[in-house]
Amino acid sequence: MDLISKHNVVHKLEKRSLLIAINCIAALSIFFFGYDQGMMGGVNGAKNYYADTMNFGHPGEDGSPVIDDELLQGGIVSIYYVGTLVGCLVGGWFGDKYGRIKTIALGAAWAVVGACLQTSAMNATWMIFARLINGWGTGILNAIVPVWATETAEHKSRGKFVAIEFTLNIFGVVVAYWLEYGCSFYTGGNGSFVWRFPIAFQIVPLLFLFAIVWLFPESPRWLVKVGREEEGRYILGRLRGETGEDMGKAEAEFQDIRNIAELERKTASRTSYWSMFTGRGSGKLHTGRRVQLVIWLQIMQEWIGIAGVTIYAPTIFRTAGIGETDVQWISGLNTITYMFSTLICVFTLDRIGRRWTLYWGSVMQGISMALAGGLTTLGQNQPPGSAAARAYSSGAVAMIFLFTATFGATWLTVPWLYPAEIFPLEVRAKGNAWGVVGWSVGNGWLTLLCPVMFKAIKENTYYVFAAANVITIPMVWALYPESNQRTLEEMNLVFAADSIWNWDAEKNFKILKEQNPELVQAAQRGHSVLDPETGLPVRHSTARNMSLDVNAMQSRHHDDVSEEKAAFKHG
Repeated sequence: MDLISKHNVVHKLEKRSLLIAINCIAALSIFFFGYDQGMMGGVNGAKNYYADTMNFGHPGEDGSPVIDDELLQGGIVSIYYVGTLVGCLVGGWFGDKYGRIKTIALGAAWAVVGACLQTSAMNATWMIFARLINGWGTGILNAIVPVWATETAEHKSRGKFVAIEFTLNIFGVVVAYWLEYGCSFYTGGNGSFVWRFPIAFQIVPLLFLFAIVWLFPESPRWLVKVGREEEGRYILGRLRGETGEDMGKAEAEFQDIRNIAELERKTASRTSYWSMFTGRGSGKLHTGRRVQLVIWLQIMQEWIGIAGVTIYAPTIFRTAGIGETDVQWISGLNTITYMFSTLICVFTLDRIGRRWTLYWGSVMQGISMALAGGLTTLGQNQPPGSAAARAYSSGAVAMIFLFTATFGATWLTVPWLYPAEIFPLEVRAKGNAWGVVGWSVGNGWLTLLCPVMFKAIKENTYYVFAAANVITIPMVWALYPESNQRTLEEMNLVFAADSIWNWDAEKNFKILKEQNPELVQAAQRGHSVLDPETGLPVRHSTARNMSLDVNAMQSRHHDDVSEEKAAFKHG
């Protein structure tokens, strides 16, 4: 394949080894994302940072931070998510126009600039602008990396590979926390090194990501979309295999991609962000509905409580009655539990599906948050230092641990995977960007309010998070169709129903699947892509008469039957 650089790993690796290599690079980006999120928890607790440089607090008598300006503290944290919001929209547009690889490189380079500016910040205004720029780079990466990962993975194991990537995401949180914990002992925790070095550390994986991503293959789906079919078919062949029992896999998937790309061009007339948001011009693709689903899934991911636990864990444990000397190591232990819990999702996500993963997560998280609030209240009503106070505080901490572990096994991965699965190929990067918009809004909103809520209503904040978990159960049940074990091309059939309800979407999907066999060859491999005499793949011409309209197909079938009857009668 002369069109692809001879240095590209696609020539040396194939099938599982190639997929693992791609997911390692995707995981590196996700690691940076996790590190960047977890980093601010320790930075906010550095005396030189909050008291001497940013000037929003002072140390208390026991050495713990006393925040004088909660709005400034929350604003410095949350402005990052304004950057991710803008960055994801840029990344989605750039990714659909110029490809996934170039977009990843752009995001890494931009994030390096932001990290350098954060490291050198000398006041709050400087830090605010630096975090805005850094968030822009993160938004670009978050918009495109899940898309690249899902477009190269096979539909039967797509969830597993993305779940593995998010194990690295939480590993980033763990590294950030313990690196800052170690730095806190340097010069008694008083110098600027305590917070500047952890911020600068993220530059290392970003530079490596920028350098190495050029050696990896472009998404075959994007290549087909822009007319570079020969390259796309070659990469698909390397990803799926071309010999033995794998023969026909790549060809079936390639035909599905070609057919769905043609159908999308016929069905949708507008692909701008505004048209996607309003659904105008999307026809039976119902892009507007998909945009709303991914935005609210990401917003609810933050409001079920994880944004508060990740960034304000020390504050949460202090609220539960834990002493200052124990807060730091308990928070660190919680991040380790969080990381290992993500491995559960690796083994369950493709088995029980996206919907059931969210169900059991919401139930356990809601219970744990409600109990954390109740136990914290009971503990604070006891005499300080008493056995009863310690017992209730320990119970509240256990509930926070349970919440974090459950979230890692369920809600961490699905809201990032789902947007990369459900959008049409024509606007998949832009569609995933809308998910990042939801995440940015939910995270920015919550991190801004968290310090205020914990100060105003204290442990009652847990009940707000518990209520959000309860709301998600009927929301997912009624509105979110299953994407597990379905090809990316099949998802257009799932969302073709005019009704917003999940049960109508599933009913409509079954009908369209029978009417459009050309679009589901990869899911039903072996039925129509191999020559029965030679056993070799058959290249079909692009299918005609495809439609996402059930009634139109039925009407066309009725007309065909009428013509056949008329021909038979006159014959």
